[in-house]
Amino acid sequence: MSNSVLNTDIAHSQEHGHEDAGSLTVFGFWIYLMTDCILFATLFAGYAVLRDSVAGGPSTVDIFELPYVLTETMLLLFSSITYGYAMLAMNRDEPTYVIRWLGLTFLLGLGFIGMEINEFHHLIQEGYGPDRSGFLTAFFTLVGTHGAHVATGLVWMAVLMWQVKRKGINTTTATRLSCLSLFWHFLDVVWICVFTVVYLLGVV
Repeated sequence: MSNSVLNTDIAHSQEHGHEDAGSLTVFGFWIYLMTDCILFATLFAGYAVLRDSVAGGPSTVDIFELPYVLTETMLLLFSSITYGYAMLAMNRDEPTYVIRWLGLTFLLGLGFIGMEINEFHHLIQEGYGPDRSGFLTAFFTLVGTHGAHVATGLVWMAVLMWQVKRKGINTTTATRLSCLSLFWHFLDVVWICVFTVVYLLGVV
């Protein structure tokens, strides 16, 4: 009987230890996101300073196509919704549905990245690359940095889908899914700022 109680206590201690480690990991990830906020704030400030530095080249009105960017925005917004459903499935301990919702989120994010690459390719073909003016340098840097973050999130998401399929929902995979959830929603918020400051105000 005493051995049974001892084993139970050890199991509870280990479980609480994993929970504490998971909470600490999520807290550390919040700190990382704060540093990313500083990064994007710096890029937004640089864009604000260089927005009118067109060097005789195209301005925001000349190159931005609002309907196209609005489609991009909707893809990313819907991907946040589908990721939310993945987290609900995780809380219900339904790994199959977690993978399905993550797969849909991945496709939406991939569509967003594809549209962004197409936009950059079109601008460069027109001779409006990042070396054309200070405005375009700031634009490519800000939007490209966000795109690089989304691409990183997609790689992370693909790895997590494989881990959930292989190991199911446990403390480790749940913590990683929670961190990626914070990251993905953070990128959504940043993109709303990009859409408003760069594109929407750029065509007004």
